[in-house]
Amino acid sequence: MELPTTKCKNCEKSFDATFDYCPYCGQEAADNLTIGVLFSNTISNYFSVDARFFRSFIPLLTKPGVLARRFVDGKRVTYLHPAQFYLFISVVFFFVFSFNVRRADNEVSQALKKGFGKENILDSLQLAKDSVALEMARDALKKNAVVTGISEQDLKAIDSVILAEQNNPDVSFSFKREALDSLIAINATKSEKLKAMGLQDDAGAFTRMFYEQMLKFYEQQGGGILKTLYDTIPIAMFFMLPLFALLLKLFYWKRGTFAHHMVFSFYFFTFLFTTFCLLILANRLLDIPTWLEVLIFLSFVIYLMLALRNFYKSSWIGAFFKANTISFIYLLFIVPIALFGVMFASFMLY
Repeated sequence: MELPTTKCKNCEKSFDATFDYCPYCGQEAADNLTIGVLFSNTISNYFSVDARFFRSFIPLLTKPGVLARRFVDGKRVTYLHPAQFYLFISVVFFFVFSFNVRRADNEVSQALKKGFGKENILDSLQLAKDSVALEMARDALKKNAVVTGISEQDLKAIDSVILAEQNNPDVSFSFKREALDSLIAINATKSEKLKAMGLQDDAGAFTRMFYEQMLKFYEQQGGGILKTLYDTIPIAMFFMLPLFALLLKLFYWKRGTFAHHMVFSFYFFTFLFTTFCLLILANRLLDIPTWLEVLIFLSFVIYLMLALRNFYKSSWIGAFFKANTISFIYLLFIVPIALFGVMFASFMLY
C-alpha cells in the first residue's frame, strides 16, 4: 500500500504526508500564512529569547570581551548573534527610556510655553517703556520750546518721526515678534509670516526650510521637541557604532578585520544599553545618588579596558592606555558632533 504524500510549496518536492517539515528544504508542511503566523515568525526570528540569550547575557556582564572573542573564533551557534543581541537590547532600552522622555517632554514643553509667554510680556513692557520715553521727550521739548528754539513746525516733524518709529515693524526684534503674533492670530499665509521673520524673497531652499522650521517651532511654542529628539537618537546610533569600530581598527590595525571590530562594538554597546536599562529601572524604584551614577559611568572605561585585553589579547598597560584614549576621543569629538547632528536633525524634522 502506497503511503500518502504531500508536495512542498517551497521546493515543490513530494514527501511523506505525516512529516511536519519538508525533509529537503526544512519548510513547515502546513504553511498556512495568517496574520498571527506572520507576526509571530517576525518576533521569534528577531527578538527570540531562548537558551542562547541567557548563555550570552551572563558572559556579557561578567566577562568583558570574552563573548566577542568566542564569536569571532567560530563559536557562533551557542551564542546569540551580536547584531541580533544589540537590536533586542536597544529596543528594550528605548522602550524603557521612552517613559522618562514623555515625562521630561511634558516638563520641557510647559517650560517653553512659559518662556514664550514671558518673552512676549517683556517685549510688550519694553515697547510700552519706549513709547512712554518718547512721549516724555516730546512733552519736554514742547515745554522748553522757547529755550531750545524749536518751532511748531519742528515739533510736528518730531511727532511724525515718533509716530513712524512706533509703527515701524523693523525697529526691533521685539516688534517683529509682535507683528508675527498678529499675523498668526489672523491666520495669515505662511509667506507673510516668513516675510515678517525676515526671510528674503531670493533665499535658497535650505534657508527657506530653516525659516519654516523656526516658524513651526514658534507657533507650537516648542511643544514635543524633546520627543522628536528622542526619535532621532536611534538613527544617530546607527552611525556612532561603526565610528567606534573604526576607532578600534585604528588602534588595532593588525588585530582582525573591520567585521571583527564590529562584533566587539555590537557587544560593547549592548552592554552599555543593558547598564542604562538597569540604571533607569533602579532610579524608578529608589533615588540613586549622583556620585554612584558617576562611578557607574566611569566603570564603562574599566569594562572597555578588560574587554580590549580579553578580545585583542592586549597587555594590561596597552589595554589601559588604549581604553582611556579611545574613550577620550569618542567622548570629546564623536559624541559632541553626533549630539549636534541629532539636535539639528531633530529641529529640521520637528
